[in-house]
Amino acid sequence: MKITILGVTGLVGQTLLKVLENSHIDVTQLIPVASERSIGKIINFRGNEYPVVGVEQALSLRSQLAIFSAGASVSKAWAPKFVEMGTVVIDNSSAWRMEPDIPLVVPSINANELHTHPKLIANPNCSTIQMVMALAPLHRKYGIKRIVVSTYQSVTGTGMKAVKQMESERRGEPVQEMAYHYPIDRNVIPHCDVFLENGYTKEEMKLVNETKKILNDYSIAITATAVRVPTMGGHSESVNVTFHNNFSLEEVRQLIANTPGVELYDDPFNNIYPMPLIAHQTDKVFVGRIRRDESMLNSLNLWIVADNLRIGAATNAVWIAEYLVNNKLV
Repeated sequence: MKITILGVTGLVGQTLLKVLENSHIDVTQLIPVASERSIGKIINFRGNEYPVVGVEQALSLRSQLAIFSAGASVSKAWAPKFVEMGTVVIDNSSAWRMEPDIPLVVPSINANELHTHPKLIANPNCSTIQMVMALAPLHRKYGIKRIVVSTYQSVTGTGMKAVKQMESERRGEPVQEMAYHYPIDRNVIPHCDVFLENGYTKEEMKLVNETKKILNDYSIAITATAVRVPTMGGHSESVNVTFHNNFSLEEVRQLIANTPGVELYDDPFNNIYPMPLIAHQTDKVFVGRIRRDESMLNSLNLWIVADNLRIGAATNAVWIAEYLVNNKLV
C-alpha cells in the first residue's frame, strides 16, 4: 500500500504518522507532503527515511490512498486531482463533510457508507467524533430528541501557533504570533472558528450538522457552544441529551461500556471522571459524570473527553483506512 500524507509536518500530520506506524496497514511506500519550506525534510517511518515532497510530485506518484490534513482550501484544490488519478482520499478538513454524495464516516457507526466505493471520504470534526461515538448506542436504543452540548476545546485544535502562544504566555515571554484575539493562558475564549450570520461559530454548526449526518437522523434538535480553554491533552464536552424513550442509568452505563472505542470512566465519589490528562495520547473516548437530568423528562447529562489529535482526527482517519484495506475497498 502506497500512502500519501498531505500536511505531514503539522500537529495532525505528525500524529497521523504515529498512529499509522502502529496500525496493521502494510505501508510499502510513504509519500510525505508539506508546503515548500518543508520539502526535502526527512520523515522517519517504520525504520525507513522518506523525504518530504511537494503536492504536485506526490500526485504524479499515484498512491492508492491519501490522507489530507492541510486545511479546507488545499483539500478543495487538490483532493479532486488525486481522485482523478485513482487515489482514494480521506480528508480531515471541513471542505467536503456536508456534501450529500460524500460519506462522513466514523467506522464504528456508519462504515456501511464505505461499501458504496467512494473515492473521497470526509473525516468528521474532532468534537463531533467523540460525541457521536458516545451517543450512537444510546440513540439506537432510546432515540435522541435533542442535544445541548458545550465544549471545552484544547489549543491543539487550533494548531502549533496556538500551542506556542499559550506556552509563551505561561513563560511570561512575548508572543511572536497570536493564534487568538486574546491571551489564552489563564483564560477561556468562547470563540472556536469564525462567526456565522446566525451568531454561532462554524465549530458549533459542525457539531449540529455533522452529528445529524453521521447518525442519519435530521430530526434531532441540536444546539452547541464551543469554547477554547488552555489545555493540551484533548477536548472535553458537557452533553445534555433528551430521548424519545425512558432509560435506566444502569443500562446507559452498560451500553457505553460495551461500545468499541469508548470507555466508561465514571466513579465520581472516588474522584474518577474523564479529563484531558486521562485522554491524552490514547485512542479512547472517555465518558463519565453520567446522571439523570432531573429538570427534564427522559434526559441525561454526560461528560465526554477524548484526545482531539488522535481519535478526533488521526486515529479515526486511520480507522477508515484500515477498514478500506481490510474489506478490499481500496
